Amino acid sequence: MISKNKIKYIRSLELKKNRISERIFVAEGNKLVADMLPFYTCKLLLAKPNWMATQGDIPAEELLVAEEDDIRKASFLKNPQDVLALFHYPEWNLEEADPRKDLVLLLDGIQDPGNLGTIIRLADWFGIEHIVCSTDTADVFNPKTVQATMGALAHVKVHYTELAGYIRHWKGNSVPVYGTFLDGDNLYGRSLTKNGLLIMGNEGNGVRPEIASLADERLYIPNYPQGRETAESLNVAIATAILCSEFRRRIF
Repeated sequence: MISKNKIKYIRSLELKKNRISERIFVAEGNKLVADMLPFYTCKLLLAKPNWMATQGDIPAEELLVAEEDDIRKASFLKNPQDVLALFHYPEWNLEEADPRKDLVLLLDGIQDPGNLGTIIRLADWFGIEHIVCSTDTADVFNPKTVQATMGALAHVKVHYTELAGYIRHWKGNSVPVYGTFLDGDNLYGRSLTKNGLLIMGNEGNGVRPEIASLADERLYIPNYPQGRETAESLNVAIATAILCSEFRRRIF
């Protein structure tokens, strides 16, 4: 049986302030934890014996055999799986996010942890290694975000900074800046590059005016058929998928 204090500590990491002060986050699920173990330093791992038996040597600072009830008490999921792990925060360097070499996603005020996690998963699929977020974007280490990435955090680095200054710096280095807007130009009729900055805006308000003013290309995903009455806009994660797919398609 896992101690009450251990379970209390794990549960405390649901709060952002505790994750930041401890520099520790939670990941759950058989595949998710297995995918992340080679890339993150594991502080603590709780797992059922049957999961441990399939993993060989598990690189964790503390390894505890857990019963189903232990994991249920510690878990943030409605249906916990066989393993839960605590990982140390990684050391990600914003300077590595270089849009002269490849496409970098910029997220302006994304609020929903699930949307953020899905966007990270999409970035991984389309070979985008860096996402740069405004400081008010959802926390990448929120348990809901981590879960939604489905292991993509093993390959994608997420940075937080003041976006306007970041964009201005790269505009001065002749890097193209793309943004998504309801009054933009048809995505499919515009020239797209294999590198640059691609801005995705807040779920309800889109890209804020200060950031929008820095975009060189204002893109719009047209509905079909044009002129047909539809919902006002797409979910930001869905829009990100369409845009990333089109940018990558132009490479082939």
